[in-house]
Amino acid sequence: MRQLWRGAAIATMDGASPWGWMADGALLAEDGRIVWVGPADAVPADARNDEVIDLHGGVLLPGLVDAHTHLVYGGDRAAEFERRLQGISYEQIAREGGGIRATVSATRSATDEDLLHGALRRARALRAEGVTTLEIKSGYGLTEADEARCLRVARAVGAATGQTVRTTALPAHALPPEYAGRADDYIDAVCTWLPRWQAEGLVDAVDAFCERIAFSPAQVERVFEVARALGLPVKLHAEQLSESGGAALAARFGALSADHLEWLSDEGIAAMAAAGTVAVLLPGAFHFLRETKLPPIERLRAAGVPIAVATDHNPGSSPTLSPLLMIHLACTLLRLTPEEAVAGMTREGARALGLADRGTLQPGQRADLAHFDIDHPRTLAYAFGQRPTCRTWVAGRETA
Repeated sequence: MRQLWRGAAIATMDGASPWGWMADGALLAEDGRIVWVGPADAVPADARNDEVIDLHGGVLLPGLVDAHTHLVYGGDRAAEFERRLQGISYEQIAREGGGIRATVSATRSATDEDLLHGALRRARALRAEGVTTLEIKSGYGLTEADEARCLRVARAVGAATGQTVRTTALPAHALPPEYAGRADDYIDAVCTWLPRWQAEGLVDAVDAFCERIAFSPAQVERVFEVARALGLPVKLHAEQLSESGGAALAARFGALSADHLEWLSDEGIAAMAAAGTVAVLLPGAFHFLRETKLPPIERLRAAGVPIAVATDHNPGSSPTLSPLLMIHLACTLLRLTPEEAVAGMTREGARALGLADRGTLQPGQRADLAHFDIDHPRTLAYAFGQRPTCRTWVAGRETA
C-alpha cells in the first residue's frame, strides 16, 4: 500500500538543516515506511498512490517520542501536593505513609483493570498531543508479581492505543516497606526477577534510581550486571538531587540514556559523550519540585551529548500529560532552543529508546507522523497552554 501526504509544510527534524524545513512538502510511504520526502512540486511522476491524504495546511512532523514515563500506577498524590504547599515537609508526609509508599500501596491494591484504565487514559492524552512512541516504566509495585503485572499492563496499552510502547523494568526505584533497612537483600531479589520477566517477554530495558534516597552506585551496578548478562539495555535516573557518579556508571554500561542530570559533573558528561548515552531532560519534575539547579546544558552541547526531552509522567513529581508543555518548559526553564526541544521529543527521544527507525522524516524510516494545525513547529514551544489540532499515524495507520 502506498500513501501520499501533501498540502502541508514539513519539518523532517533530520538535523541536516534548520528544522529540515519545507514550506510546501509531500511525503510518500509504502507499507508503513517512508520512501520519499521532498517539495510538493517534485513528487515522483510515476508514484502510484493507493491513498492521498490532503492535510489542508499545518505542519507535518515525526511522531513525538516520550522517552520517560511512569504511566502505570494506582491513585494520585494531589492531597500531598496541597499539604506541601501548606508547609508540611515531604519527610513528614513520608513518615505518615505518604510519598512513594502511598503510590505503591494504591498500585498493589488496584485491579489489573483499574491499572489499565488509568494507563490508557494517560496514553491517549499523550497521543492527543502527537506522541506515537512512548516508554512506560514499572516501579510502583516493588514485588515480583506487582512489577510484572504493571509491565503486562504497559504491553496492553500499546495494543489498545496503536502507539508503540517500550517497557522498562524499574524495580530498583525505591525500597519497599517490607525490606526496610535491607536494601542489599532487595537488590538480591530484583536480580532474580529480571530473568523471569525477560523470559516472559515483558522487558525491553532496565532502569534504576541512583540517588542517596534510593540506591547506591554499587547496588545499581549489580542490577546492571544482570541486565547486561541478559542482553537488555540499561537507563538510569541519575544526578537529580546530588552528584553520585550515576551518569558515569550508566555510560560504563553503554546506557541508552541517563535522565534528570541537574547535578551532572564534567566527568559524567565526558563519559556520556564517549558512550553515546543520551541526556534525557525532565522539565516537568524540575518545575513541579521547584528546583533551582539547572542541568549543564551548555556543557552537554559542547561535548556533543544528544539531548532528549520527556514528560516523566508520574504521580509524585511530574503529573503532567502534556508533551507540548514540556517542550515549552525545556525552552523557558532549561534554556533549550525551540528546535532543540522539538528534536528532543522526536529524533533524540527515539535515540534515547534505542530506536533508529523513527524520529525523523527520511526514506527508510517508519511513517510515524504527527500533523499539527500550526504555521511552524516553533509554535509548539511558544504557545504554551494551547493544544493545536493534531492527527497521528503509526506506520502509516491513523490512530483514533
